[in-house]
Amino acid sequence: MEAAPFPAGSPPSDPGPLRGRSLYDSVRRAASAGAGWIQIREKDLDARSLVELARFAVAETRALAARVLINDRLDVALAANAAGIHLGEKSLPLETVIEWRRSTGRVDFLIGVSCHSLDSARAAERGGADYIFFGPVFETPSKVAFGAPQGIERLREVCASVEIPVLAIGGVSLENARACIAAGAAGIAAIRLFQEEADSVKLAAQLKAM
Repeated sequence: MEAAPFPAGSPPSDPGPLRGRSLYDSVRRAASAGAGWIQIREKDLDARSLVELARFAVAETRALAARVLINDRLDVALAANAAGIHLGEKSLPLETVIEWRRSTGRVDFLIGVSCHSLDSARAAERGGADYIFFGPVFETPSKVAFGAPQGIERLREVCASVEIPVLAIGGVSLENARACIAAGAAGIAAIRLFQEEADSVKLAAQLKAM
């Protein structure tokens, strides 16, 4: 999982036999730390396990300001009563989900898109996306498949070129998060940032102060 608070981030799932429990613990830590958005992105979970995790996340954050977003799976987002869906390059087409939202009157259902270029960011905005994740801004092992780091200046260009919120993703740390915000990002999303921090509440407070 990944989270975006202000938005910021939360730890990913752990491998091995305790993976399932650690996913639930990660949700709980992210919510209690003050993450604004929690993104459920476990592609290898079966549908039942994914719905159970998503429902837990929604219940855990119900009394808080956090919203739960589901990667790719519109069916899971609806079954769990999540706040929205996040679309990647191989997800449902943005226009399909936008049309579903229009036809059902779910105007409060968030639809976000991952973008890796200025053109794709502009296309996402034209297509009706509510926000975009842009990156990787910095070098990170989890985003190698998406090419070389985009850098702060490209992030700045994207933020200046669209009116919807842009969240910086990819190699974001406490040290470089401020530069992302200064470049115009509405927030940041991260995995390792929270994974490597023992005191997630303190980290969230530091991020919110930027």
